[in-house]
Amino acid sequence: MSCGRLTARDPTIERLSDLLARVGRGDQRAFAELFAATRNKLRKTARPIAPSDADLDDLLQDAYLKIWKHAAHFDPLRSSPITWMCAIMRNTAIDAARLKQVPTAELDEALAVPDTASTEDAFDYDLAQPIVARAIERLPDQRRQLLSRAYLDGESRLMLAQRFGVPVGTIKTWLRRTLDSVRRDCVKPGTSGAVAQTG
Repeated sequence: MSCGRLTARDPTIERLSDLLARVGRGDQRAFAELFAATRNKLRKTARPIAPSDADLDDLLQDAYLKIWKHAAHFDPLRSSPITWMCAIMRNTAIDAARLKQVPTAELDEALAVPDTASTEDAFDYDLAQPIVARAIERLPDQRRQLLSRAYLDGESRLMLAQRFGVPVGTIKTWLRRTLDSVRRDCVKPGTSGAVAQTG
């Protein structure tokens, strides 16, 4: 099975087209069959594109979630099922590779911040707290809940994925993007008492 090489008379095309049609109607059993029949091909499609440290299982989960959501829009007259699925997998892997190139910081790294009592130029937490609080208040409700559950309640990425109904890789992406948004909001010009960037 390869992307774009199946012919119109190939029975695999008919089988996968039928499975996709059933998936588009919400058939979970058909989705399980589709996954079993195509996961190795999609994994091979993602491997050369994905960042070296990428979790291929997370990428597969993201791609199959998109396939589940968009199966009803698959048009067998425009492409073969495997070509359509490979394109989704390839785009998912490319997006993941691009994200790896964007410098982001996890809030977990805050644990490495030196103790203010042991530094001469201590960080002014009293000044920063209301600035950060306002930045967090401006987030959408779901993203505020995500930060709270991840960093205040200590929920794991897996627990968050189950709670929000998305793959673990999506949770990681949301956390990185949300933290980066808060950071930018705290240091942007015009923010009253903006927190100074260091390093």
